[in-house]
This record gives sequence, C-alpha cells and structure tokens, in this order.
Amino acid sequence: QVQLVESGGGLAQGGGSLRLACAAHGIIFSLNTMAWYRQAPGKQRELVARISIVDSTFYADSVKGRFTISRDNAKSRVYLQMSDLKPEDTAVYYCNADHGGSNYWGQGTQVTVSS
Repeated sequence: QVQLVESGGGLAQGGGSLRLACAAHGIIFSLNTMAWYRQAPGKQRELVARISIVDSTFYADSVKGRFTISRDNAKSRVYLQMSDLKPEDTAVYYCNADHGGSNYWGQGTQVTVSS
C-alpha cells in the first residue's frame, strides 16, 4: 500500500522558516519524481517545487529563492525548506510522487504564516 506522510507544518511568523518532510512508503522512491504542491482556501492546487530522479529541480516563480526542495533516497524522504515565509504562503501543502503514470498524494499538512 502506497503512503505519503507529510510532517513539519504549523504556524510561522512572516519572515520565518519551516521545513516540511514527506516519508514515502510502498514505492520505489528513487524512481519517482517527487513534488510539493499547495492549495490555499478558494484557490486551485498549484505546483510549488519538483525534484527529479536525477535531482533536477523546478520552482514556482512565487517561491524561487526562498524554498529549497531536496530528497534522501536512502530514507525515502523528500523535504521542502521554506524560508522568508510570507502570509501568501499559507496553504495546505501536499507531497506528490510520480512514476510511469502512477501518481500518489499525501494527506497534506497545514502551513499558516502570520503577518
């Protein structure tokens, strides 16, 4: 059974930092492109950052220079280091795994940034 379990969300002040983690179970982690998405109230889910199996990364313009995605294949984990947080970063953050047409989602973790 595939499970993606996010952790690390919470409340942060503007300008602060948080680190999200996603633990993957039931997949061959090293073969999956991993990504973080977020969904704010009343908005569509959007891609935040993505890391490929060869560690190539992509960032949404809104987080470029502030967020860093990384992966640890030995631990089957993907991370999102978020710095210089802004109130507009407030959202539920979801972990995603993708490989060969199979796509999986975590349950999400809430990030709330106060001004």
